[in-house]
Amino acid sequence: MDASKNHRIDLKGIVVIVGNYGSGKTEVAINLAIFEKKAGTDVRVGDLDLVNPYFRTREARTLLKDHGIDLVLPPKQYLYADLPILTPEIGGLIQHPGELAILDAGGDDVGATVLAALADHLRGRTVQTLQVVNPFRPFTDSIDGCLKIRREIEAASKLTVTGLVGNANLIDDTTPSDIEEGYEFVKRFSAASGLPLSFITAATDLLHRLDLGRFTCPVLPINRQLVPPWRRSEPDY
Repeated sequence: MDASKNHRIDLKGIVVIVGNYGSGKTEVAINLAIFEKKAGTDVRVGDLDLVNPYFRTREARTLLKDHGIDLVLPPKQYLYADLPILTPEIGGLIQHPGELAILDAGGDDVGATVLAALADHLRGRTVQTLQVVNPFRPFTDSIDGCLKIRREIEAASKLTVTGLVGNANLIDDTTPSDIEEGYEFVKRFSAASGLPLSFITAATDLLHRLDLGRFTCPVLPINRQLVPPWRRSEPDY
């Protein structure tokens, strides 16, 4: 079944993607940007992950560029530095987000602290902050764990989480039943937290094996873009 015939992902303005380490938030950010661009939305992406040395949005910069998506990065000399570098370009992105500006923050509360430095830029603006949850990862395999991660990210970022993204996967070993189990889990988390479920994800090669009609939220197709550095084909910046 064509995912586009399912519920439409409806995101506009500034969307901040947060989550714990291993949640797959950066993969979600990249695929969301490409999905929305293909749907005709003008998309820009800001890479705010200043913690993880490997799985950052910037690793897919060529792919995003090929799709006509503007990616805002730190200066070249600081591209792989683990420093709290916030460029004027990020401020400009927030001031003029266009149709959709996706900000990919670092993992856990440590990575989210950079968002607090943007408080002045974000003040008075409508911001959607989405917490990505993979129930097959440590610390988010229980509702209490997910709630704890949410509280820690909110305290560090000075932002309020406004929605959830279910990203249930076991990478290459994911099965349709894993997607369905993850969906039921994140629905329970939605009920416990009072937060809406914005969408879930599923690898594109699994979509035809899923009954999309059973999901009451949109499904974002995922093409895995990020790989460990020892498997990376794209050269450094």
